[in-house]
Amino acid sequence: MMGPDAVSRQRIELASSARQRQSAAAPPPALAVSGLTVAYGEKPAVFSVDMTVAQGTMTAIVGPNGAGKSTLLKAVLGLVKPLSGEVRLFDLPLSRVRDRLAYVPQRASVDWDFPARVIDVVLMGLHRELGLLRRVRPEHLDRARACLARVGMEDFATRQIGQLSGGQQQRVFLARALAQSADLYLLDEPFAGVDAATEKAIIAVLKDLQAEGRTIVAVHHDLSTVRAYFDHLFLINTRPIAAGPVAEAFTSANLQRAYGGRLGEAQVAGMQADGVQGQDTIR
Repeated sequence: MMGPDAVSRQRIELASSARQRQSAAAPPPALAVSGLTVAYGEKPAVFSVDMTVAQGTMTAIVGPNGAGKSTLLKAVLGLVKPLSGEVRLFDLPLSRVRDRLAYVPQRASVDWDFPARVIDVVLMGLHRELGLLRRVRPEHLDRARACLARVGMEDFATRQIGQLSGGQQQRVFLARALAQSADLYLLDEPFAGVDAATEKAIIAVLKDLQAEGRTIVAVHHDLSTVRAYFDHLFLINTRPIAAGPVAEAFTSANLQRAYGGRLGEAQVAGMQADGVQGQDTIR
């Protein structure tokens, strides 16, 4: 007969074994947000948000203007301080996984007059390797050029970033993110204000990253491309509205709950023209 200490040790071992089996069966989510609230002054921008993003998925964060989409991303990245809640990435705090994240900000938030060449911007993605002295070796330049080639910008390496078009600038910032070789890519409106060719190039790169097992989370504004571009949806209007696979969460009912009168009847009617009605999935 086992004594109390032996029984306690056995329980600990069994619990540890159970956690190991669970970990082996299902990897932790790339992103897990619980009870997150962020406010600017007295007005909450994000209120009581729970969000889970599985590894290897492409998730669109969708909602009307002022819904808290960008604030949610910034809170995940530690760029704004929440009033409450917790953010874990790969089941770890942000401080332990920063090198596994890459961020592409809104193009409008960047000072494009800053004097830097395209290749220098991409090398910024290697800052952890370069260190404070920024000693750029040939292998660093090779990696930066390879990232530029992946977004179709290899011929612009020596061009000043401010001389590029909006679409070209967005490609360069994506190349900078690629240089980080991250596991989780967070993008804020990556398709805003870009030409059709750039949008096609960006989504192709993101799809390739997903095929490599990386996780993509993007703030997205174009409802007509959600189904083609993403496999998961997080719909928000300060509070969470709906979440899950696009096939289940992207419905006209959920969109009306999120957008209300701001989502025009003509827009919903156009989405329903393919035979989608009421609670059915938007196609």
